[in-house]
Amino acid sequence: MSRSTALPASLGVGRAGSEFPFLYRLLRAPVRNLLDRCFGLRVDGIEHLPGRGPYLIAANHHNYLDAIVLGVSVPAPIAFLVMPRVWRATPLHPPFHRHVGSIPLRVDRADVGALRRALAALERGRVVGIFPEGPFSVRGRLERGLPGVALLALHSGVPVVPAGISGTWEALRGRRFYMPRTTPLAVRFGPPRRFSANGGVPRAARRDVTERIMADIATLLP
Repeated sequence: MSRSTALPASLGVGRAGSEFPFLYRLLRAPVRNLLDRCFGLRVDGIEHLPGRGPYLIAANHHNYLDAIVLGVSVPAPIAFLVMPRVWRATPLHPPFHRHVGSIPLRVDRADVGALRRALAALERGRVVGIFPEGPFSVRGRLERGLPGVALLALHSGVPVVPAGISGTWEALRGRRFYMPRTTPLAVRFGPPRRFSANGGVPRAARRDVTERIMADIATLLP
C-alpha cells in the first residue's frame, strides 16, 4: 500500500532549480497582465507552493487556457505533460513546446518515455505540471483521473500540489476560433502531499493515489 503525508505550507515561494526559458519569460508578464485586466484572474493558496522544486502540480483540465493560467500563476517555470493535439495544434507549437521544456505525452497507450522524461525533469529540480484527467473534459466537470499522476508521484516521491482551475470551461464553451469570452478565471492551490511507494507500485497503490489526488483537486473547485 502507498502512504501519503500532508506537508506544511512553505515559508517562502521561490523559483525551482531552473531558470525561465526565454519565450516563457518574455510572454509571462504580459499574459498575466492581460488575464488580470480582462478576466479578473484570482490566485488563491499560493502559500502552499513549495519554496523550490522539484514538485508536481496536478490540476483539472477543460482546455488550453488551463496551462496558461497555471503558467502565469506559479512563480517557477512548469514543464507540462502535453498531449498530441496540443503539441501539434499549429506549426509553431512543436518548437515552442520544445523551447519551454514541455514533455510530449501519448494518450492512446501507456507512455513510458513521457514518464521517464518527467522523472528526469523532476530530478533536475523542475516543476512538472500534469492534468490527471488526460484529454480535455467535454462536460465541464472533473472526470476520473488516469494512473500516470500516481506513477510520477510514487516513483519520484516529490510533493504533489493539487490545483483547482475555474472559469476556463465557461470562457471557451461554444466559442469559435478558440477566442475566449471575458469571464472570471481563478486557480486555487491546496496543501502539498507526498506519497511513498513502500517498496513497490502495485495497481492498487496507483489507484489509491490517483483517487486521493483527484479528491484533493475536487475540494478546490467551486
